[in-house]
Parts: sequence; C-alpha cells; structure tokens
Amino acid sequence: MPKESDESSKEEQSKTDKDGIENTMETSEEMIRKRIRRNTPSPHRLTPQSSPPRFVSVEELMETAKGVTNMALAHEIVMNSAFQVKPYEPEEGSLEKQVKEIMHKAFWDCLESQLNEDPPSYSHAITLVGEIKEALLSFLLPGQSRLRGQIEEALDLSLIQQQAENGALDISKVAQFIIDMMGTFCAPCRDEDIKQLREITDIVPLFKAIFAVLDKMKIDMANFAVSSLRPHLFQQSVEYERKKFQEFLEKQPNALDFTKKWLQDTVDYLTGGGTEGGATCTPNSAQLPLTIHNHAYLRLLKWDHDTESFPETLLMDQGRFLEMQQELEKLALVASVLLIVYNSAGEAISGLPGLMERLKKTIKILLAEMHTSSFKADETFATVAEKLCGELRGCLSQHGFSPFSSDRENTLKGQIVAAKSADNPIRKVIDSRIQTYLLGFLESSAHRCAPALPGGLTPISKDLEEISVKLERLVTFNKLVYSPFYHKILQDILKRGESLDV
Repeated sequence: MPKESDESSKEEQSKTDKDGIENTMETSEEMIRKRIRRNTPSPHRLTPQSSPPRFVSVEELMETAKGVTNMALAHEIVMNSAFQVKPYEPEEGSLEKQVKEIMHKAFWDCLESQLNEDPPSYSHAITLVGEIKEALLSFLLPGQSRLRGQIEEALDLSLIQQQAENGALDISKVAQFIIDMMGTFCAPCRDEDIKQLREITDIVPLFKAIFAVLDKMKIDMANFAVSSLRPHLFQQSVEYERKKFQEFLEKQPNALDFTKKWLQDTVDYLTGGGTEGGATCTPNSAQLPLTIHNHAYLRLLKWDHDTESFPETLLMDQGRFLEMQQELEKLALVASVLLIVYNSAGEAISGLPGLMERLKKTIKILLAEMHTSSFKADETFATVAEKLCGELRGCLSQHGFSPFSSDRENTLKGQIVAAKSADNPIRKVIDSRIQTYLLGFLESSAHRCAPALPGGLTPISKDLEEISVKLERLVTFNKLVYSPFYHKILQDILKRGESLDV
C-alpha cells in the first residue's frame, strides 16, 4: 500500500480492533452515556436513586472513554472465542472511501509514469520496497537472525538506490525475492495468493497485489497472536477490568446505580417468596449471598431490554445474555411442542428412531425468525401444527398404526398453536424446569458436576448444556472481576433488611 495510506494504517488498525468486535459490544460513547447517570427520571423506565451529578472536563471524559474502550476490547478477546481482528474498510460511497481511492489511484499512476520514463525513475518504487522491508521484518521472531540477515542484504535500500542511479537495478528480481519471503512467512491459507503473485509480470499491478497480500498477512498474524495469548490473558484481564472499573467508579460515583437496583430487586424477589415452588430465603440465611447472586444472573435471562436498564457491571456482556435469552425461549417452545406431540400420540411414536430429531429440526427451522419484527406467531404456529401432524400421519402409516381421527388431529393442532402463549401451562412448566436446570448448573459448577436433567427436557438436552456452559463461564468471570463491588452492595442491602426486621 502506498506510503500516504500506509501512514494511516495504524489509525485504521486501531479502528479494526474495535470494529472487528461482532455485535456483542457497544461503542465506548454509548457505554459512557449509559454510565454517566443523571438524577432526571425517565418517563419510560424506573430510575434508581443516584448520586448527585458530577461535572467533568472534556479531557476527563475522553480519558474515561478510552479506558472503557480498552476494557471492552480486552473483555471481548477473553470472552469471545470466535473474536477476530478484521481489516477496516470505509463504508461504500462514503467520503473517506472516495478520498482513499483517489489518493491510491494518484499514487499508482505516478509510479507507473516514473517507471515508463526513459531512463526509468525508481524513487517511488524504492520507497515501496522500504515499506515492504519493514513489513517483512515485523513478521520475524526474535531468534530468526538468519532470515533477518537475508532480508537486510537483499533489500539494502542504499545499494538498491545506487543500482537505480547506475541503470543496473533489476526491479523484477527484487520483487521475486519479496514474494519468496512472503511465501516463507504466510499462513497456509495464503498459498494461493502467493501463487497468483508469481503469475503477475507488470511491476505496478504486482506491487499493488503484494501490498494487498501483506495486509492479509498482518491480519493473520494479529489473529494468531490473539488466539495464542487468550489462555494467558484470563487472570490478567480480571485484574485489568477491575482496576479500570474502579478508576471509572472514582470519576463517576453513580456508576453502580443499576447494579444496586438489580441486586436489590433480586433480594426482594427471594425474601418475598418469588422463587419457584414458593421457597423463600430469610435475610439471616448463610447461603443468601450466593443464592442472590445465582438468581440475579438468571433474572438477566428474562430481562426486558427495551424498558429496563442493564446492570453496569454486565453491560459488556449484554449482547451475550440477550442471545442466550432468545435461544432459551426457542428451546422452551421446542420442548413444549414436542411434549404435547408425544403425550398426544403416546406409545405409537415413542422410541421410533430419528422421529424426535426430525420434528425438532422442523420446529427450529420454522421458529428461526422468532425474534425478528417480521415474525407472525399465529401463522408460524399454524404451520408448525400442520407440518408436525403431516409428519405424524406418515410415521403412523409407515409403522402400521391407525391414523389420528380428524377430531384428535384438530385437538393436537390446537394444543400446538396454544403453546405460542407465554401463559400456556405446558410452556410455563417447561420454562420453570429450564430455570431449575440452569440454577442447578450454577450451584454445582464449583463441584464440577452437572445437575440432573428435569423431565421433558431430553430433546433439548445438548442445546441446554451448551448454553449452561456459556452462562457458567460468563458468571464465573463476572464474579471474579466484580466480587469486591458485589460484596459491599450485598452487605449494605442485607444490613438494611436486618434493621427493618428489628
């Protein structure tokens, strides 16, 4: 890439680290706005009592934003195993993209013009060779002194300059050495790119292609470094995030208001008999802090993201919790419908190989758009009922059973369609059992043993276990980072509860 654009590559790379994070992390400005709470109540949501607003300078705000952005990036690298650095590209049709294209075209046209002079001028070409040399040296490991020597010798810019002045420079030979070195350093997935470079004979298109492949190699190297370092970043990230959040809290004392409300509401829920089965916890219970914590995390899987503000200590994971919440809602419907079908058909279909998986796949496909604005529940569930009844008809006939009567089939269709309601008794039972399983998973995580699977959840057992593992990982990391803050908040809440009981 030409020097004028290469100088901006560092700025683009810093954008890459942030823009490459997929739909799970909010921008630093949005996060700052959510954290800098005001006393003005919103007409659309319940706002907890906050500390008096503190005025900050622009410099303090920018410093805070930078700290939050770095913290969010470090958190994403640790928590998202699929995290990858991606190249930054300006939006199509944007002014930035137009300026970039014009500058690049002007540079390459100038290079071509110089090379077509008689005798050729190599000043731009030598500049590019210098940039390529820097890129190749950056790929070297500390112990690769032999390769370093080869690059320094073959791409000696002063020698190349002398050869150019004396008309003895073979630029094609220099380019061939560069391609050979790139073939040595590149990942196997770039072998085809290197092969294509060897087929280019014109110098200007060749240099353009070389810079394009070098950019890909830099991204490959960055992603390799991220994946290699991830296992070692876990503990450091815990300490780093806690330190950064403490610094943020010192500048914004009200930055835990929604976290306090989240935990206070959970305490009220538990001590008021809101747990399943009518179980209650007293403020003096020795296990209450742990119970509060586990139930608090489960409440995030039932969160109303449109009207309730997410706890500040979990904002960076809000996207992950929302994703799990939506997946659990789908699984609850899948399990509910399958339970209805198998209870209705009875022994006729129980134990038939592959049938449950076929029915499950059909339901999941039809519910794939469940959380989009275009989803029409009535039509979708009517289609689910029709498809499943058709599948059952064929299955019963294939195995020599009598088909359902029209009345029985219509009753089954009605039960399936009724499952779309959140108040449906079967769906409520399944949802309660899912919550029980997830709670058991959190409580048993310290003992490294999975809880028993409640009845009716067998068809979704694998999916449920995958979500449970994700949840346990998020919860464990969050507790490690924010346990000092949670401990103090819970202490204050429980002390207030004890004083009210006296």
